Amino acid sequence: MSTQPKQFNIHEDWTVVILGFIIIGISLFIFLPEVPVFSWTNTSDLFTNVFDSKNLKILLIQFLYLIFIGTLGSFLIGRSVKYFLFTFPIVYLLTLIALILAGNSAIKSINLEAVIFSLIIGLAIGNFFKLPDWFRSSLSTEVFVKIGLVLLGTGVIFSDILKAGSLGLIQALVVVISVWYFAFWLCRKLKVDDELTMMISSAVSICGVSAAIATSGAIKGDSKKLSYVISIVLVTAIPMMIFMPIIAKYFNFPEEVTGAWLGGSIDTSGAVVASGTLVGETALKISTIVKFSQNVLLGLAAFAISVYWTYSHNTSSEAIESKPTLKVIWERFPKFVIGFIAASLLFSFLISPETRDSVKDSLKNLQGIWFALAFTSIGLETNFKDLLSNNSRKPLYAFLIAQLFNVIVTLIIAFLLFG
Repeated sequence: MSTQPKQFNIHEDWTVVILGFIIIGISLFIFLPEVPVFSWTNTSDLFTNVFDSKNLKILLIQFLYLIFIGTLGSFLIGRSVKYFLFTFPIVYLLTLIALILAGNSAIKSINLEAVIFSLIIGLAIGNFFKLPDWFRSSLSTEVFVKIGLVLLGTGVIFSDILKAGSLGLIQALVVVISVWYFAFWLCRKLKVDDELTMMISSAVSICGVSAAIATSGAIKGDSKKLSYVISIVLVTAIPMMIFMPIIAKYFNFPEEVTGAWLGGSIDTSGAVVASGTLVGETALKISTIVKFSQNVLLGLAAFAISVYWTYSHNTSSEAIESKPTLKVIWERFPKFVIGFIAASLLFSFLISPETRDSVKDSLKNLQGIWFALAFTSIGLETNFKDLLSNNSRKPLYAFLIAQLFNVIVTLIIAFLLFG
């Protein structure tokens, strides 16, 4: 079985922007999906709260809502709707299991997010069971991640960023530039191939998964290499998320410094939020602002990478002919970043605070579920053998060394700016 693309298709990034704003529009004007309950302490709570008929109805409506959006996305992109309709219920069910596990009070007390369980469940199934190639190829990981990122923009209010001052942006700029160039230099020294070099450099310095996706799009990179980099990012984010707050508490770092350190070092937004929560409210706020600042720089970074790749790397006749045009750069620019910025501007300046408050919980829930679905999909399509194979060791070493450099440099800058 193999997926057969349809004749009709829209670029994936534009599709994601369309889907993101359809979700926002539905929430604002038509239907505000209720937030399901996943919190429970014991077996009695589990059946009383989570498996209550009312909550199950909310989950069913959420499933129908998500599968409608996903099916529309598959159609617009030109992927097989049939295979999506087959794979999505499985991914959704596994994600629900992750959400229920994360809803346990004991799990919440150590601030482990649902996305971690989504990843673990996906990895377990993907590595212990042989999944058909058509199943793996039908997973919509990038679409799920990008929809979540567009919805994330609804929570990035410009006034909140201004309240935190310009320090977050300054740190983000310094860290991104220094870490990116170090990672790039290191990959070259280790003779990592050019596509992986660009993806690793961006992932470790900017914002992990979304940066790797944007870079891959900018250079039209190999999807298998992208999957490999995403896997490294997600796997390394887990111990960083757990142990960095412990280290900060052990050495009594100020919360502001810890937040800036976490936000600048950890590569996934979900892990940043989780680690910031482990430390405290101030750390959570600062870490989120710093991470958002890095997200904002993603668009500029993707543009710069497009320029570099188009003008100085490609030597094919097609690339040479296209070098002088801005059209090529625009085509490679990650359009979902435009959706993120547009959503942020919409909720910052055009939506009233009252309306914003009324929809934020529902949109945050939808954002979280798309991320959780993406992490489940990433787990299902990731094979640990790829991370440990001989051919993959140099990129892995490069990423880990660059990440260590990132952690050290970010801590120094965090102390200089926030200490």
